[in-house]
Amino acid sequence: MYDFHHLPHMKVQTTSKKALWTTLLLTTFFTIVEIVGGILSNSLALLSDSAHMASDVIALGLSMFAIYFASRPPNKKFTFGYLRFEIIASFLNGLALVIISIGIFIEGIRRFIHPESIQFSFMLTIATIGFVVNLVLTIVLSRSIKEEENLNVKSALWHFIGDLLSSIGVIISAILIYFTGLYMFDPLISIIIGAIIFVGGLKIVRESYFILMDAVPHEFDIERIRADILSIEGVEDVHELHIWSISTNHYSLTAHVLIHEHIQPFCVILAINEMLKERYNLSHVTVQVEHPSIHQHGEYGKKFLEKKKNMHVDLREI
Repeated sequence: MYDFHHLPHMKVQTTSKKALWTTLLLTTFFTIVEIVGGILSNSLALLSDSAHMASDVIALGLSMFAIYFASRPPNKKFTFGYLRFEIIASFLNGLALVIISIGIFIEGIRRFIHPESIQFSFMLTIATIGFVVNLVLTIVLSRSIKEEENLNVKSALWHFIGDLLSSIGVIISAILIYFTGLYMFDPLISIIIGAIIFVGGLKIVRESYFILMDAVPHEFDIERIRADILSIEGVEDVHELHIWSISTNHYSLTAHVLIHEHIQPFCVILAINEMLKERYNLSHVTVQVEHPSIHQHGEYGKKFLEKKKNMHVDLREI
């Protein structure tokens, strides 16, 4: 380690790694089976499911790459380590889900306009096998997330939830086609599956987008934190307050505080750090102590000093 860090900027995720390896191997095998089955049966529902499964293989490979990257320690170039890469992987996985769902919508509409015949028995057999495989993989990843919170693995899980629903949809459409003879159920179920995949992908994209944009995590109320810092003895103003997430459950906070000139600054910093740790479980905190008569704050500093002067005048009059 090139430098001292009181908070490790790396993750060793043994459970997530095992879960992803298991799902990657099973998914790769079944994707090949489902693509062949979809072509032979001429089922759009089955082909849409196989396309989603193919994206899962890519998504899982990316997720595995991100987990190995996240376990690397920080260096003088990447001082925060490689944790953010798992968020980039999540964003790309979510984006893949959205693009795949749009493709399913387009093909579904085309099949509505130009219906095509389907081999029922072959379609149902492959879909049933797919349901069992996807159910097992969804359970494996769900258990992994319960042990190790990880947006990257969560994005992979959404792929498999989509696959599980796809398999159910294919089975339902096959049964409906068998009893009614209406091939329109194949594209109809596909569009419903696409809508579910779209919502899941959009959710992952949104969550990872907020992290990539260094937005305030939804767990924190920045105005409440500002008020709590202001309540510390000696603190007169809080500005340049930033809270962001490097990765899942890995938060940072920085703040500039103006303090009374007769207060010991180290005591203020200690009090703020202890309060943030106790109330918000924030450990990666940087507090800069300032005073506008020493540090340049432009109009903001002038207004603060003027306000402070007026307060002193009012107190003397009382």
